[in-house]
Amino acid sequence: MFSGIVEEYATVVALVKEQENVHLTLTCSFVGELKIDQSISHNGVCLTVVQLTDDTYTVTAMKETLERSNIGLLKVGDKVNVERSMMMNGRLDGHIVQGHVDQTATCIQVDDADGSWYYTFKYAFDKEMAKRGYITVDKGSVTVNGVSLTVCNPTNDTFQVAIIPYTYEHTNFHTFEIGSVVNIEFDIIGKYISRMIEIQN
Repeated sequence: MFSGIVEEYATVVALVKEQENVHLTLTCSFVGELKIDQSISHNGVCLTVVQLTDDTYTVTAMKETLERSNIGLLKVGDKVNVERSMMMNGRLDGHIVQGHVDQTATCIQVDDADGSWYYTFKYAFDKEMAKRGYITVDKGSVTVNGVSLTVCNPTNDTFQVAIIPYTYEHTNFHTFEIGSVVNIEFDIIGKYISRMIEIQN
């Protein structure tokens, strides 16, 4: 379980394909605090630490993860938003994030807001999935590459988020441009409510 408050970005230092899996090796400032079997969110995808060195750690992404997220698009040198699992004795500063990415979205517009930025993303809309809560709502929560954000100006297949300078600098948002593919996770509370309504009808 995560909060969507990204700690920093890690850098991909190696990628090794093994059958349908990809082993990703990354480096970041908290490698020395990690343990084997620990869960870490990578661009919003929950992956398990399987190997450690003094300054790197390795996680494995399987076929399902590669097909549903942007993990399979990563290259050596790319920056990946990372967050360790949430401690249950602290404040929930973001929102409840499972680390189970629903699908990808594409950045279609970046607007300078005189010190901040508005990013617009487009995703594949499916009416049946929308009935189950796979949608964005105005002022609701969405996770983009693991970052907990508030939705602005949603349509059936697009939404906008406002990014302040701190988030821009401390996550991989500063690398996004038109055409960048990101991971999105819709709000789990909205999914549960939609499912309960669906069952009752």
